[in-house]
Amino acid sequence: MCAVEKLSLLVVDDESSLREQISRAFTSEGHRVLAVADGRSAIDRASTEPFDCVLLDVALGAGPDGIEVCRELRARRNVVPIIMLTARSSEADAVLGLEAGADDYVVKPFGLAELRSRIRAVRRRAGSRALGDEVLQVGPLVLDRTRRELRVRGEPVELTFSEFELLAALMEQPGRVFSREELFVAIWGDSAFRDPRGIDVHVRHLREKLEQRPAEPALLLTVRGSGYRLHAA
Repeated sequence: MCAVEKLSLLVVDDESSLREQISRAFTSEGHRVLAVADGRSAIDRASTEPFDCVLLDVALGAGPDGIEVCRELRARRNVVPIIMLTARSSEADAVLGLEAGADDYVVKPFGLAELRSRIRAVRRRAGSRALGDEVLQVGPLVLDRTRRELRVRGEPVELTFSEFELLAALMEQPGRVFSREELFVAIWGDSAFRDPRGIDVHVRHLREKLEQRPAEPALLLTVRGSGYRLHAA
């Protein structure tokens, strides 16, 4: 992680040893870390304080679990990047986190190098706004990078961090077919430690938000065996 960028992280995990391990590792690098043990505290703190990233355990002991916390924050239109932490390596848990609005996930046990890579990639995408047009328009879609806003046929549509970056990549080159790996790089800057099926969840969410009128032509297309592309017409 770049030493000059000091981050504010919220760590949510009911396992005290893991909270302490993550807190020590990142505070020793000069970052601010707030660690809490339960979902209700996570919601309260994330709703009242600015954070650069939330590391959120799926299985919390008391109160709302990580999935519920994620859903609640997104319902409050909090778009802070969220990385889910799960001790269960099944695809179902990872998909639940992504479907709740998380931007990425890591499976326990994980190394600090992997965690740093995930946070670094999220921050790289969140901070890279200098290149390219600030407003992109493709058909009925208008995406404003500066304000991080999307309008579909004039109506505002709320997107998560990853959905926004995914759509921006597709809108930069409408009609081009992107592989899953290329989309990972476009969103996070790399594809290290990642399950390529995670892209499918983000694409499904994005498609549901873009295509709310069945009579309208599909905007986000699947190219079987290759990846995804945005309809250029």
